[in-house]
Amino acid sequence: MKIGIVVAMDKELQQLQQVFEGSQVIVEKCGIGKVNAALGVQRIINEHHPDCIISSGCAGGNGDDIQVKDVVVSTELAYHDVYCGTAIDNCTQYGQVQGLPARFKADPYLLQQAQSLSAKLSDFSSRILPGLIVTGDWFVDSKEKMRSIIEKFPDARAVDMESAAIAHTCHLAHVPFISFRVVSDVPLRDTDASQYHDFWAQVAAQSFLLTRTFVESL
Repeated sequence: MKIGIVVAMDKELQQLQQVFEGSQVIVEKCGIGKVNAALGVQRIINEHHPDCIISSGCAGGNGDDIQVKDVVVSTELAYHDVYCGTAIDNCTQYGQVQGLPARFKADPYLLQQAQSLSAKLSDFSSRILPGLIVTGDWFVDSKEKMRSIIEKFPDARAVDMESAAIAHTCHLAHVPFISFRVVSDVPLRDTDASQYHDFWAQVAAQSFLLTRTFVESL
């Protein structure tokens, strides 16, 4: 299976290039935000024709039980900053681009393999948590912003800036997709993004090893 992994930032790229050094996995940086993500993954699809795409990197977590270093695996993905209104119809949901799914579904096989990793985590301090990932062009660095997102998407497990746009592109290109995101911070418990900075300083390298374990299961 030819696998493409898309990340947003140099820090994520460096970690995952080290993890996958010597393998045939394609690891490339798209850049931060929805437009960069869509353009980057379309380029990978055009040039490499992967059998599946994985959105990897970090994300802000949500939920009483979620911890830094947990991995949120997308069951569904949606935009938290898209609203098309009701001028054309009354069926389009908040977060939905008209004519497209309200939520993009992760590939069933990839999701099954990701969830099966829970039995193999004895060597990791992380957990696999399936759930909704929401995406928007906003780095969530305040409790107020996170609350405004969760008000619309109370079931969201994680918030990032790329995954739904990558899912959107893969949906149109008919390429199997999943997002596999390490929780770097929990905004509703953090007032100054210190968890995010501590993540990169202390635990990022170990956390991304779990991504390799997932890829090796495919």
